[in-house]
Amino acid sequence: MVRLREFDKEEALRAAMRVFWEKGFEAASLNDLTEAMAIQRPSLYLAFGDKEQLFEQALRKYTQWHASNVREKLHSKSSVRDAFYSYFMGLVDESYQGESSPGCFCINAMVELAHRNQKFEIITREHQTYLAALFQEEIERGIRSGELNKENNAKALAQGLVVSLIGITVMLKAKPDRSFIENAVGTAIALL
Repeated sequence: MVRLREFDKEEALRAAMRVFWEKGFEAASLNDLTEAMAIQRPSLYLAFGDKEQLFEQALRKYTQWHASNVREKLHSKSSVRDAFYSYFMGLVDESYQGESSPGCFCINAMVELAHRNQKFEIITREHQTYLAALFQEEIERGIRSGELNKENNAKALAQGLVVSLIGITVMLKAKPDRSFIENAVGTAIALL
């Protein structure tokens, strides 16, 4: 008789995601993962496959959560400019409060793995493309409302903002002088 799993698979996956998010793929050991997930190695392999498969599942879960979170934050304000400014500055505020932030799990994965693993190159590229589509939606909303110039190229602006977001997120890991980052955010938002 097969023994049933005695753990919540979703909660275990969220725990693995936190470990990978904080440590990265290479630095996260199986002991780190099983301890955080509160499961034994055989259960990990049975439920999730090997470490790379677990990382992929955790990254996909993160990208779904992140996209939903970004959409919610951008829709939280009636002004498109205010929504983007608030979103970007929220990342800055979070980074400068208390302990260091692990940044964006997807960007971390892109930097660590995309250049040497095609699967993670595709997953991270798809997420950046999806974020650009979300940004484009918001920019088009601003154009329709008259807040933004109708001559704006919404797609190009959205892609530029995604590149700015990635750069700012990576820079935040080094904790430069806050005014450096605030100037970058202001310049990115001024593109609108």
